[in-house]
Amino acid sequence: MTLSFSVLASGSSGNAFFIGTEKERILVDAGLTGKELQRLLEETGIDPASLTKILVTHEHSDHIKGLGVAARKFDLPIYANEKTWKAMENSIGKIPLDHKFVFQMEETKTFGDLDVQSFGVSHDAAEPMFYTFHHEGKKVALVTDTGYISERVKGIVEKADAYIFEANHDVSMLQMGSYPWNVKRRILGDLGHVSNEDSALALTDLIDNNTKRIYLAHLSRDNNMKDLARLAVGNILEERGFDLKKHIELHDTDPKMPTPLFQVV
Repeated sequence: MTLSFSVLASGSSGNAFFIGTEKERILVDAGLTGKELQRLLEETGIDPASLTKILVTHEHSDHIKGLGVAARKFDLPIYANEKTWKAMENSIGKIPLDHKFVFQMEETKTFGDLDVQSFGVSHDAAEPMFYTFHHEGKKVALVTDTGYISERVKGIVEKADAYIFEANHDVSMLQMGSYPWNVKRRILGDLGHVSNEDSALALTDLIDNNTKRIYLAHLSRDNNMKDLARLAVGNILEERGFDLKKHIELHDTDPKMPTPLFQVV
């Protein structure tokens, strides 16, 4: 198996991501019920029993809802940083000590034939972090749940072959919508989520000739739409000279349907 991945679910109701190689089959986050996670994996052609570990980005329920159930059912070790472990321990049930591992922020770990680099993001969680995955010269970057994309993060995630990248909201929809003002302020703030336009502007600094696909992720159910996100991001990329017909493909993600397994070649 070459480097392959699927966005199993993405959105405010639940998030899970699969990435695999010949030797490793990793689940990142488990923000759905155990039953839903199993269904999504099987729909993608992945045997849940073949998973090797779970990595955690942060402790919000849409990222850890089914974490304990999945880890116990499939006998999987869990990796998270110390502050995230402390923040989520009461929510995930009993995990055997020999299945609890620390993966610190700004660290690179080698799992079999896959190198995984963690990096911190700006979000209202204990110590949120996301990952880049490296295998045989190929790179996949997972970047959601952040209020902005810092220059430091750009330096880590640039020049990836594929991005799973946050495009959470349309600013006008959010401002005109029914959310209380304090919630709107949180989403728009530095510890919230990236808008369609800010996502596109960040991507123009990141993508290069290696980049094949961008998956727009963590779309708000109430303040965004797939077509709107794709149009907003696509227009800005094309204005900056990127050819979305030949060079880069933009793809949707969904809170209930997995993306087809994609092989990075």
